[in-house]
Amino acid sequence: MRNKTELSSILLLSGWLCFIFLAGCKSTRQISTAGSVRAKEAGEFFLSVQKQAFRYQTFAARTRMELNLPANEFSSRVDIKMVKDSAFQLSVLPLLGVEVFRIEFSTDSVKIIDRMNKRYLAESYAGLKGSTPIGFNFYNLQALFTNHIFVPGERNLSSRQYSRFTLRQDGAVTKAEIKDAMKLLYAFKADSEEKLLSTNVTEPSERYALQWSYTDFRPTDEQVFPMLMEAQLLDDGTPAGEIKLYFSRVQRDIPVNLDFSIPGKYKRITFAEIIKGLNRK
Repeated sequence: MRNKTELSSILLLSGWLCFIFLAGCKSTRQISTAGSVRAKEAGEFFLSVQKQAFRYQTFAARTRMELNLPANEFSSRVDIKMVKDSAFQLSVLPLLGVEVFRIEFSTDSVKIIDRMNKRYLAESYAGLKGSTPIGFNFYNLQALFTNHIFVPGERNLSSRQYSRFTLRQDGAVTKAEIKDAMKLLYAFKADSEEKLLSTNVTEPSERYALQWSYTDFRPTDEQVFPMLMEAQLLDDGTPAGEIKLYFSRVQRDIPVNLDFSIPGKYKRITFAEIIKGLNRK
């Protein structure tokens, strides 16, 4: 890490991912929605989307990440390792393959190691949300990183949930929409082959939105995978931050080690301390 700007960019990445988790994965209760009439039945559509989705039990990838914020820009190699429905890690290696940050999301908590400053964060989702009615959902964030459609706040998409979506056809693109109990709107777009092209989350006032898109699909182990993912935060339609992940190597169902041992001399900090420190910069 060469300077404080790069350090703050990595910390902002951590906070940015947590913001995605907070904004995009709130708890869900039963909501009645009516599906629009379309040529393909809802069941056939969702089964096809799930069939096209990337299938794996473990996942490992090498990426180049570009983080663009109004006051900071940062580029780094980021290695991703995942054990499905258990945990996944992002290892940030900006210089000569030396890890400076490791971020782990598991089913109940988020952890971050800052090797440059010999400190770490370990927070449960319950601790992060405080008294707000937000139900963190690891499975939704996992779905974003692996090009899967999901039901907000749920672990899996099942046939009994199909009727909760509204389906709309726009040429070759199908849009599936669902609202959660907090009235956030989740919109998933798929092409004529039912490959998922994007996931958008918009809050009720429509001021803030998250757009997560998938492009550059390439064959990977007899499947296709989007080798470019772009996540963008919008504030009144204006970009407030963007992450691009350029994948150069994707492997599935290989042994992965999700070690997250923390050296004894590292200082524990809180997410609130990170945000406070960034606000001073």
